[in-house]
Amino acid sequence: MLKIDMHTHLLPEHIPDFSAEFGYGGFIRLHHHKKGAARMMKGDTFFREIQENCWNPELRINEYAQFDTQVQVVCTVPVMFSYWAKPKDTLRVAAFLNDHLAQIQNQYPKHYVGLGTLPMQDTNLAIQELRRLKEELALPGIQIGSNINDINLGDDRLFPIFEACADLGMAVLVHPWNMLGQEHMSKYWLPWLVGMPAETARAAASMVFSGLFERLPALRVCFAHAGGSFIPTIGRLEHGFHCRPDLVAIDNPINPRNSFGRFWVDSITHDADLTQYILDKIGPQKMMLGSDYPFPLGDLEIGAYLESMPLTDAERAHIYHGSALEWLNLSAETFSL
Repeated sequence: MLKIDMHTHLLPEHIPDFSAEFGYGGFIRLHHHKKGAARMMKGDTFFREIQENCWNPELRINEYAQFDTQVQVVCTVPVMFSYWAKPKDTLRVAAFLNDHLAQIQNQYPKHYVGLGTLPMQDTNLAIQELRRLKEELALPGIQIGSNINDINLGDDRLFPIFEACADLGMAVLVHPWNMLGQEHMSKYWLPWLVGMPAETARAAASMVFSGLFERLPALRVCFAHAGGSFIPTIGRLEHGFHCRPDLVAIDNPINPRNSFGRFWVDSITHDADLTQYILDKIGPQKMMLGSDYPFPLGDLEIGAYLESMPLTDAERAHIYHGSALEWLNLSAETFSL
C-alpha cells in the first residue's frame, strides 16, 4: 500500500550566512563540525544538532524504505521562518529554501513533495512568493507558523493570504512555533512537550472561531501533531461557546465541533488510544500519516504503532495516502514506481 509521510523536515546542506548578507543577526546557519552532523547556530547560540538525514535526500529514501514508506512531504524547519526579520530579507530566505525544496521534488518526483515557506509578516510579498510556488516551482502547498509574530491566524490581516491559498488551490500545513509562554517554562523541555500542543490549539481555535473555514470553504488546512490539544479539548471549547457566546461566538455563530471535517491532522500522537479518539471525532478521511522526521520528538518508526491498531483496510488507505492526496490535490499515479 502506498504510504505518504506528509510531515517531515528538510534543510539544504549548506545555508548562506544571511546575517552577514543582511547586516544583522538572528538567522540560522549550519556549522558542519564533523562528518554526517551539523550544528544549527543562531548567531553564536547553539540551537540544535542535526544529522545527515536532515539534508541528504538519498539517505532519507533508504531510511524510509525500512518502514515501507515511499513518499515524503518535506518542508523547512520552523526556526527558518524568520517572520521577525525585515520582510524583504525573509523573502530572500524563503526563496532560497523554496528553490531547494523544488529542486528536491524535481530530482526525486516519486519520493518527494515540497511545501514552501512565505514571508507571512508582509501580505503582498507572501502572496507574491505563493504565486511563484504555484506557477514556477509547482509546489502544492505551504507550511506556516501557528502565529505570525504573535498575530493569531484568524486575524483579518492574514485573510488575504489564506484567500490566495484557496484561490490557487494551495494546501496549508500549520506548524507550532514561537510557543506562547515559552520564556516562562524553559525547564523540562516544556516548550516542546506542553507549549507545542497548546500553540497548535491556539492556531486552530483562532481559525475556527474567526469563521475562516466558512469564509473560505475551499481552503485546505492541516494542523500538525494531530491538531495539538484542540480536538481533545473540544468539550471545553464547545461549552465555552454555549455558556459565553458574548465572548466566544462574536465572529462565528457556528458550534466549533462543526469544524470537524473542515480540516486535516497528521497522526503524530505517540499514543494509539489518542489516535483512535481523534479518528472517532474526525474520521480517517481527515487523518494523514505523519512523523516529524528526522527529529527525536517525532514518530521515528513512521507510523509503526498504527499497524497494531484495529483499522480496516479502507481506514488504513485513507491514513496512509488517500487523505494526503486529497489535501495536496495530487493523484496516486504521481508516485507510481
